[in-house]
Amino acid sequence: MKYAELTRFGIPWEVCRMVEGPALGSPGPGEVNIKVEAGPINPAELLLIEGKYASRPPLPARLGIEGVGTITAVGEGVNELAMGDRVMSLGRTNWAEEIQVSSGAVVKVPKDADVQQLSMLKVNPATAMFMLERYVNLKPGDWVIQNAANSAVGRYIIQLAKTKGVKTLNVVRRTELVGELRKIGADVVLLDGDDLAKRVRSEVGDANIPLAIDAVAGEGTLRLGGALSEGGTVVNYGLLSGKPCQLTPELVVFQGITLTGFWLAKLLGTMKPDELQKLYAELASQITNGNLYTPVESAYRLDQLSDALKHAYQTERNGKVLLMPNG
Repeated sequence: MKYAELTRFGIPWEVCRMVEGPALGSPGPGEVNIKVEAGPINPAELLLIEGKYASRPPLPARLGIEGVGTITAVGEGVNELAMGDRVMSLGRTNWAEEIQVSSGAVVKVPKDADVQQLSMLKVNPATAMFMLERYVNLKPGDWVIQNAANSAVGRYIIQLAKTKGVKTLNVVRRTELVGELRKIGADVVLLDGDDLAKRVRSEVGDANIPLAIDAVAGEGTLRLGGALSEGGTVVNYGLLSGKPCQLTPELVVFQGITLTGFWLAKLLGTMKPDELQKLYAELASQITNGNLYTPVESAYRLDQLSDALKHAYQTERNGKVLLMPNG
């Protein structure tokens, strides 16, 4: 049984390898075996591999924050799941042909939805939804501004905001992304730059912009904060710039702009099993009905792990890179 393993921290394609391990045995009481169909390579995974993430696992470590697959065997006492069910794994060892996990660590998902889209269900759609809902009481007609708007989270924010009647200001670095994001429902798409706040107001006038969502940090945080309405909130969830978040005293003291952070893993750890099931059932239904979608640029087998990691490391992509361990 093949799986991906991190041997040491460093450049992803140099420190990760595919391992040929023993076949899984029968699941124990309360466990299930899953044949993994697909899982994405997320920025957080690359940071973990480089040793730059919030925590460092003991090495060697198996990898794969996300994954979806089909149950192939069910242990004693598992009554809510059956062989043939498609499930999303909540564990972090999903870059493998098969995994054996507790039945409480999976969420049943629809069989009729796109398996590649379902494989990205755990992290980015939930991140987008929580950041839209937890920090500001958004009303129809309000505006949200975000950077890295062409990212998977950015695309989900555009789509989820649209279902709520909330409008989006989307900041990108490449001109060719403008039309692409407008096609999926972006209201305004702007190129990043020092005069961002001025250009935002020329687009929306004095409309209410109470929320900014920041994946970049550094000066990216500052530019978003400068575009907010008085008393607005910046939610940071990434550090693409590699720099600390910035806000001026003028914004904080006189404009009342606040900065907070969001980390999905911490929130999921506080949720009860029934809450998790409800959360992902709602998001999976949005994928099934076509409300949520993010492009996939390429998919790789496990024996192409190095190529997949090199591809995922590229900054100017137009979609996710997936691993499909069983082909």
